[in-house]
Amino acid sequence: MSKIALVDDDRNILTSVSMTLEAEGFEVETYNDGQAALDAFNKKLPDMAVLDIKMPRMDGMDLLQRLRQKTQMPVIFLTSKDDEIDEVLGLRMGADDYVKKPFSQRLLVERIRALLRRQEATTGDAVAANSNDTKVMERGDLRMDPLRHAVSWRGNDVSLTVTEFLLLQALAQRPGFVKSRDQLMDVAYDDQVYVDDRTIDSHIKRLRKKMRAADPEFSAIETLYGIGYRYNEE
Repeated sequence: MSKIALVDDDRNILTSVSMTLEAEGFEVETYNDGQAALDAFNKKLPDMAVLDIKMPRMDGMDLLQRLRQKTQMPVIFLTSKDDEIDEVLGLRMGADDYVKKPFSQRLLVERIRALLRRQEATTGDAVAANSNDTKVMERGDLRMDPLRHAVSWRGNDVSLTVTEFLLLQALAQRPGFVKSRDQLMDVAYDDQVYVDDRTIDSHIKRLRKKMRAADPEFSAIETLYGIGYRYNEE
């Protein structure tokens, strides 16, 4: 049973969403502000967190930043209907997905299940041990170990979220070949989950930033404007 942390200052959302998730077989912990959630997470992390952005004491952005200092557990943001800046900023800070308020609880459940499936896939729990998807992949200075969810560049470890790992893996599997945004969406998201181009672009920007932290000269991920992205083996 996966444990989901739901963090929102709206008690109606906490009550209704937690009831829905529990009915779907999840274990749910609820918190009405970011600081309370962080205090609990410092003791024991859940399997996934669903965070509102605007909260008292500590908002969702600050909480995500604190979390990303020590864990890459999946995070979904709940964003205001018209607040695109928050969506993009949240993704660039390391959120895996976002859902706009007001939202369908069925949609949220589908996003949670899709993200948990993706996490299982990157650790090898959902595929056979002899699958190509679980083998260590080396492309020049890049090394990816799906079973350990480990990435290194020129010997330097790089900590990636589930989504970032899947995108890098998809690009690096066939160096020199272009992956369109639609193809990358299929890799990183469940077929039933719609995301727009901005989401993929934000994840790629975050991925590049992390790789350049390990090597300022990193340039293996090339943008082909209007087409997609390509991994060039260095």
